[in-house]
Amino acid sequence: MRVLVTGASGRLGRAVLPHLRGDGFAVRAVSRHPREDSTVEWVAADLATGEGLSAAVAGVEAVLHLASSPARRTHEVDVLGTRRLVEAVGQAGVGHLVFVSIVGVDRVPFGYYRHKLAAEQVVTAGPVPWSILRATQFPEFLEELLCAAGRLGPVIGDPAVLAQPVDPADVAARLAGMLAAGPSYAVEEYGGPQVLRFDEAVRTWRAARRSHRPLLRIRIPGRLGRALRSGGLTTTATPTGTRTWADHLADTYGGTGRR
Repeated sequence: MRVLVTGASGRLGRAVLPHLRGDGFAVRAVSRHPREDSTVEWVAADLATGEGLSAAVAGVEAVLHLASSPARRTHEVDVLGTRRLVEAVGQAGVGHLVFVSIVGVDRVPFGYYRHKLAAEQVVTAGPVPWSILRATQFPEFLEELLCAAGRLGPVIGDPAVLAQPVDPADVAARLAGMLAAGPSYAVEEYGGPQVLRFDEAVRTWRAARRSHRPLLRIRIPGRLGRALRSGGLTTTATPTGTRTWADHLADTYGGTGRR
C-alpha cells in the first residue's frame, strides 16, 4: 500500500515513517519544502495554500494526516488546510484518510482544541472513507511544559491536573494497524499506560534531573481548570501504549541527571 503522510517531519511523523517502512508500506512524505532522502519519497505541498496537494495525493491508496500548526495560522492550516486535503483526496479517489487528533478536543475548552475538533468534522463530513485516532499528550510535550513552567526557578502548576503521556512510537504502531485495517468510520482514543497527576510528573522529572526546584502550586481557574483536573486529557480506552513516563525519563537522562 502506498501511503501519503502529511506532517512527516514533525515529532509523530519522525516516528511514523520508519514504522510504516518496516511494516512494508510504500511511503510518500509531505513537507512544505523539497527534501532529499533515499529511503522515503518526499514531495512538497502546502496545506495553507493548497499548492502541490493534487500532485501529492496522486497514485496513493491512503493518506495519514498528521500535519498541524498549534502556534500560528491554526485555523488556516488545521481546518481550512484539512478541507483542502479532503477535497484533493476525494478527487484523486483515495480509499482511506486517517486523521490524528487529540484526546479531549470535545471536552477541554482550549482554543487549539476547538480547531482540531473542527478539523475532525471536516473529515467526517467529507466524501473519503475515514478513521480518526485521538491520542493523549506525548512525553516530550509534557517535559517541554515542565521546562517552561520552571524557567523562573520553581515549577509552577496545578498539582491535580491529570495527564496520560503516550510515546510517539506506540502511536505510530497504532496508526499502522489502522491503515492496514481500512476505514473504520469511528473516532478512537489512544493513551499511554499510566495516568499521572501534575505533581507526580514533577516529582519524577525532578528526581531524574537531580533537581531540587520546588513545586509552586497554583489552581487553574474556571472551566479549563475543572476539565483538566477531572481527566479531560485522559482516556480509559484500551489497548494503551506500553512506554511509560519513567521510560521516557530514563531514556532522556540516563540516570545522570541535570539541573
